[in-house]
Amino acid sequence: MPDAADTLLGMPAKAKPAIEGSAAAAILLMLLDESEAATILKQLDPEEVRHLAKAMFDTANASEHQIEQALDRFVLRSRDVSALAIGADSRIRTVIHEAVGNVRADNILAAVAPQSSAASLEMLRWMDVEAISGLLASEHPQVGALILSVLIPDVAARAIETLDEVLQADLVLRAAQLTSVPAAAIEDLESVLASANADGQRVAKQTIGGPSDVAKIMKKMPKQLSERTIRALKKTDKLLAQAIEEEMFIFENLRDLDKKSLSTVLRAVEAAELAIALKGTDEEMVDLCLATMSQRASETIRDEMAEMTMVKRTDVDEAQKAIMMVVRQMAAAGEIMIAGGGDDYV
Repeated sequence: MPDAADTLLGMPAKAKPAIEGSAAAAILLMLLDESEAATILKQLDPEEVRHLAKAMFDTANASEHQIEQALDRFVLRSRDVSALAIGADSRIRTVIHEAVGNVRADNILAAVAPQSSAASLEMLRWMDVEAISGLLASEHPQVGALILSVLIPDVAARAIETLDEVLQADLVLRAAQLTSVPAAAIEDLESVLASANADGQRVAKQTIGGPSDVAKIMKKMPKQLSERTIRALKKTDKLLAQAIEEEMFIFENLRDLDKKSLSTVLRAVEAAELAIALKGTDEEMVDLCLATMSQRASETIRDEMAEMTMVKRTDVDEAQKAIMMVVRQMAAAGEIMIAGGGDDYV
C-alpha cells in the first residue's frame, strides 16, 4: 500500500525523514481539529483509514521531537505543492461554465477533463461482502456488472461465490464486455448505493470470535483445563469441537516441533500425501520437513512435488488436515509432545 502520508499530502515520496510516513500523517491529523481531521480521512480509502487509525493510536504519546519531525516532513512536502493545484478542478469548471454556458461547458469538459471514478462508487469499498452479494443478486445484471468491475478482485470473487451459476456467468460476461459507462448507468448505481446506505449496509462487519479465536484462547489454557473443555464441547457440538482442535495446531505449527517429533510424524505419513501438503507451503517449510528424512526419501518427495503442476487448494488443505490428525493422535498417545503456552502442553 502507498505511504498513507503521501496519499494524505498528495505528493510523491522524496528523501525520507527519520519518522515513518504513517506516523507523521497520524501526528498531523491529531494536531488538527476533529472535524478537519475527519474531512481529510473521508478522502482516503478504507485500507488507508485503517492504517492511519492504527498509527494514531501508536503515536498518541509522541514526543516533542517526533512532532517536530512530522511538521518538518509536512513543510518539506508542501514546498513542492503548486498553488495552482489546490482546488483546480472546481475552479476550472466554474470558469468554463461562466465563459460559455452550462451546455457548452459540459460538452467541453466531458472531452478534456481528467476522468475519475464516481464518488458514489467509493461506497462499495466500505460495504460488507454479503451486502454487495445481495445487490448483485437483486439488481439488474448491467448494474451488477458495473459493481463487479469497480470492486477489488478479492472482494468481487467472494461477492459472486454464493450467486446462482447462471447469474455468475452473466455478470462476468457483462463485466468483461464493459468499455465505457454511460452516465445513466452511473445514476442508476448511485441510486442503488444510496438505498443500500440508507438500509445500513455500507459498513463492513467486524469479524470476531469463531473457532480460530477460541483455539488461540484454548492454547493458552492449562492442558487439563483445555482437554476438559474440549470434551465438554464435544457432547454439545462435535463438529465445532473438531474445528477448534484443528485450529489449535495447524500445519504451519509443525515448525514448532523438535526434530525428533517431526521425524516421527512424517514417517507415519504417506509420501504422496506429504508431497501435496508441502506443495502449499514455502521453501523453508519444505526444507525443514525433508531435513528429517533420509536423502533417498527426501529426493522422492521433491521429485513428486516437481511432477505436480497445478494442485487444488482444497487438495492441499485435505492433505495437511490428514497429517495434523496424525499429529493429534500421536500427541494423545504420548508419542510426541506439542508445546503450548508457557511451560504447559496442549
